[in-house]
Amino acid sequence: PKYVVSSVLKNPTWNNTTVLHGEPMTAVGRLKQSLEGDILVEGSRTLANALRRHGLVDEYRLMVFPVILGSGAQFFDRTEDATNLRLTATHSFANGAVELTYQVLRGEEI
Repeated sequence: PKYVVSSVLKNPTWNNTTVLHGEPMTAVGRLKQSLEGDILVEGSRTLANALRRHGLVDEYRLMVFPVILGSGAQFFDRTEDATNLRLTATHSFANGAVELTYQVLRGEEI
């Protein structure tokens, strides 16, 4: 299933897609409590940063590609609040890319 956070999309034409209604962070929180398994956010810098600010991220899976571009947008917003992470897995690909999986540490875990 696909879940979409959008203020303009009402009736998605994609198969097996649900638009989350109401305040987005509340809707994602409800979704997180009602589903088993992982919820993956792909390619939305704005949504990923909002989820982080609201404490709704449990894990980051970051892909590092062997290319230096020298410019581009930062993925994470500038913030005074640190998010402490623990590396839990790595995976290397034949093309030199690496996937790094980090658990978000909270409270006593830090």
